[in-house]
Amino acid sequence: MSARLKSILPDARYNTFVARIGKELCGMIGTLTHMSHEHNDLSGKIVALVVSKKQRRSGVGRTLVAAAEKDFATRNVTRVTLTTRFERDEAHQFYGALGYSRTGFRFAKNLAPVLEERPAKSSVADADEE
Repeated sequence: MSARLKSILPDARYNTFVARIGKELCGMIGTLTHMSHEHNDLSGKIVALVVSKKQRRSGVGRTLVAAAEKDFATRNVTRVTLTTRFERDEAHQFYGALGYSRTGFRFAKNLAPVLEERPAKSSVADADEE
């Protein structure tokens, strides 16, 4: 995690909030503010939300989501998305109770890194190539 945070923390598009009770860390939420191809205004994404087993159902998750939403509002974000695995029924209920609705499915695929020169950030793909 510390290696990931070294890349994330200096990037202004990301924010990380932690929850603690006394001196004990009991949760964190990571967010991303970004432009998208689908909308003209800024979007926000909850990238990670973790609450310790001991503190679940105590309001820590709600507090972290509220902090993230408040930060998004100050950044003029107008929509927030998140993803969660199919089998996380309790998480689905949690997000639903906070006003989030299911809008689609996420598909994922792992790719092997290419160890040669990286292509330009934007390029044209020829749809006729197979």
